[in-house]
Amino acid sequence: MSLSAWRHSRRDSFTLRDLVTEALYGVASRPARLLLTMAGTVMGTTSVVVTLGLAATASGQIDSQFDAVAATQVVITAKSVADGDATNGVIPWDAEDRVAPLAGVEAAGLAAVVDLPPGTSIQGVAVTDPSMGARPDYDLVATSPGFISAVRGSVGTGRFFDRGSEERQDRTVVLGPDAARRLNIATVETQSSIFIGDTAYAVIGILADLGERADLSGAVLVPVSTARQDLGLQEVDEVRLRIAVGAGEVVGSQAPTALDPVAPDSFTVNVPPRPTQVREGIRSELQGVFLALGAVAMLVGGLGIANVTLLSVMERAGEIGLRRALGARRWMIGMHFMSESLITGALGGMVGAAVGLMAVVGTCVVRAWTPIVDSRLVVAAALAGVLTGLIAGAYPALRAARIEPIEALRERL
Repeated sequence: MSLSAWRHSRRDSFTLRDLVTEALYGVASRPARLLLTMAGTVMGTTSVVVTLGLAATASGQIDSQFDAVAATQVVITAKSVADGDATNGVIPWDAEDRVAPLAGVEAAGLAAVVDLPPGTSIQGVAVTDPSMGARPDYDLVATSPGFISAVRGSVGTGRFFDRGSEERQDRTVVLGPDAARRLNIATVETQSSIFIGDTAYAVIGILADLGERADLSGAVLVPVSTARQDLGLQEVDEVRLRIAVGAGEVVGSQAPTALDPVAPDSFTVNVPPRPTQVREGIRSELQGVFLALGAVAMLVGGLGIANVTLLSVMERAGEIGLRRALGARRWMIGMHFMSESLITGALGGMVGAAVGLMAVVGTCVVRAWTPIVDSRLVVAAALAGVLTGLIAGAYPALRAARIEPIEALRERL
């Protein structure tokens, strides 16, 4: 082949530059259709970036925003025969003093539900008036002085039991907010009393909040020693500990031995999960839910690209036939439509990645968070759009490549 003939053949060949130019022209010639086609890919890519970006950012805030109550509560109960233990475990009466010195323990308290004898009621007056009908029931709970601090509760008026109340076995009670309302006691300044059976107990405090034990809002609280002496309390139901964040494993392993060095296995200790485990759990849940939504959006976007590209093939059948008649090969036609689909997907991926990144940054600005977005995530999201366009364009490109020149031109005419 002569030099002039080789140059002439090079000028007539279909180069990559020609392919990209024609594909860009085909895409840009229908801007409205392009925007509608890109919408699904943009939404899918945006969902992926926002999901992973906000999941990483939110997990980075867990340590500072961690739920202090849930993360610092340890509950110890005694095992029983029903739990598969050979013997019943017994929580000692001085359990609060035994576990309080442990490393990581900030407060400790005991709690036990007191079962009153049949016919014994709790009321605000000594005289029972039959005309008043049935009186409301109140839970009677025996607690130690450290209980309110252990559950992160607070006293609204008056005070909670102290060591003196416990040692003297004082006949005093503290009311939960709902119990105080039903007993019509709003203050302790008038030295109000309630009656448990025929015995008067002085109300020394009304709680404003019971923290982790909000279920005791309607309960009447009495010192453990008083409940043992007057009300026949036989055993402690649970030990409540407030611990430092992250000390759960240490306290959980040492507390049973502190309660009973001979039989530490006779207790059940419920400790909070590690903050890192919670953080990873939150991240996994966020990613799992929103990645599924992102995948669905990407699928919808891919179907949209495939649909519009296939429609374009049908509309341009005459053009395809003319190209084939002028010498274009099947792979050239297929690559042309594949390139259009790929460009549409790439544009959707890039726009979606940019929108998702702006959404993450905007959310972090509003929440005063520090955005944590991996740069590789943005690139991967854009590439996901390219891959979506590539897969979506495969069938329409194959369909276009199979069009015969004569049939296409005959349909055109």
